[in-house]
Amino acid sequence: MKKYSLEELTDNYIGKKGTQKRDEFENELQLDLLGQAIRHARQEKNLTQEELGELVGVKKSQISKIENSTTDARFTTVLKVFKALGAKVHFNVELNNQTIAY
Repeated sequence: MKKYSLEELTDNYIGKKGTQKRDEFENELQLDLLGQAIRHARQEKNLTQEELGELVGVKKSQISKIENSTTDARFTTVLKVFKALGAKVHFNVELNNQTIAY
């Protein structure tokens, strides 16, 4: 039985890197991971979605949408969520094969 790497399967079923379908898939995956990180941090702080929403200044439904990746939340809202959770956020930006870390 032949074994396939995750990269090979993704290339075959989603598309090769650089294609629109693959880019959309990877963006969706990153948003899902971000939502999971927010949910995990909120639960670690023993906060409900409603309580976190109050700290951030949004409704419970907005927190739910962010955690479940069903919305394109404003970047400022996501930063407020992490700040309310006491989380440190680090960004890595790669431009022209050079990594810019902030």
